[in-house]
Amino acid sequence: MTDLALDARGLVRRYGSVVAVDHADLAVPRGEVVALLGPSGCGKTTSLRLIAGLDRGEGTISIDGVVVSGGAKEVPPEKRGVGLVFQDSVLFPHLDVAANVSYGLRGDDRDATAQRMLALLGIRDLAARMPHEISGGEQQRAALARTLATEPALVLLDEPFAHLDASLRERVREEMLGALRRTGTSALLVTHDQSEALAIADRVIVMNAGRIHQHGTPEEVYRRPVDRFTAEFIGRGVVVPARVTGAGVASTVLGEVAVGAGTPAGECFAVLRPESIELVAPGAGIAGRVVRSWFRGGDRLLRIELADGTLVEASDSAWHAAGERVSVAVRGEVAVVR
Repeated sequence: MTDLALDARGLVRRYGSVVAVDHADLAVPRGEVVALLGPSGCGKTTSLRLIAGLDRGEGTISIDGVVVSGGAKEVPPEKRGVGLVFQDSVLFPHLDVAANVSYGLRGDDRDATAQRMLALLGIRDLAARMPHEISGGEQQRAALARTLATEPALVLLDEPFAHLDASLRERVREEMLGALRRTGTSALLVTHDQSEALAIADRVIVMNAGRIHQHGTPEEVYRRPVDRFTAEFIGRGVVVPARVTGAGVASTVLGEVAVGAGTPAGECFAVLRPESIELVAPGAGIAGRVVRSWFRGGDRLLRIELADGTLVEASDSAWHAAGERVSVAVRGEVAVVR
C-alpha cells in the first residue's frame, strides 16, 4: 500500500497560449493535511480540478495508489474516491441537514452514518434544519460531514473558509481540521491565506504562475525559503541585498548577519523577518526612524526606515511613536535566497 493518498506528477493545463498549470508535482501523504498555497490566479484551483477529474490536462494522477489519470486512462470524478468541499457549501436546498449528509450513502446504516458524522462535526442538533436556516459556518460543517460520510481516500478543499468572517473562520477551521484528524482523512487544502496554511497544514506547497516553488513543513517554508518569491510571499518581512563574505557571515545594510555555515559566497538576498530585528541601545546598531506602528495584542509591529531608505519591520513589546529615532540590529541566523 502506498504512503501517498495523492501522487500527481507533471500536471499541465493549457488554455490556448496560457499555461495555467506548468509541470506541477503534488503529493499528499496518507493521513496528512497539505495546503496548496499561492496568490489568486496561480493555478491552485485548476490543479484541484485536474485531481478531482473535473478538468483534463497532461500528467499522471494516482489516488490511494491507483492511477486515475494519465495517458489514455481517465477515471470519472465519481469513481476517484475523492470528496470535494468548495467555498460555497452546495447543500441541496430542499433537503434537511441530515438528508444532505446521508445523500449518496447506501445500506441500512446510512442514517446512523449520517448522525455519526453530524456528531463528529458538532452539528447533530441541526439535523432537522434546512440549509437556509443555518449559518454559513454550519453549512460548511454539514458539507464536510457529507463528504466524510462516504469515506473518501482524499478530500479536496477549495478555499472553504473564504466567505466566513475572521472569528468564525478560525473556529470552523479548527473544528473541520479536528474532524479530518479524528477520521485520519487525507486532505489537500487550496488557499491564498498564508496564515491559514501555516496554522493548520502538516505540509505546505507554494505555487505561483502555475509552477511549484517549494514544498515542506510550515516551518521550513517560512524559515528556509528556497527562492525570493517564497521569501516575500510567506509571512511578513523584507528581502534585502546581501553578500556572503565568509563562512556563515553575510554583509547587509544592517551590518554583518549570521547565515547558514554552508551558504556559498557571493551576491544574494537576506530574508529579515520581524522577529529577526531587535531594537537596541542608541549607537549599538543601525540608526532608523519609526514610520508606522501596529498593535497586535501580544506585541507591536514597527516599520522602520533606515538612513538609506530601506524599510524593515521589527516586533517589540513597547510603544514607539511614528518619527521616533531608534537603533536596530539583526539577531540570530537569517535565511538567504538568490
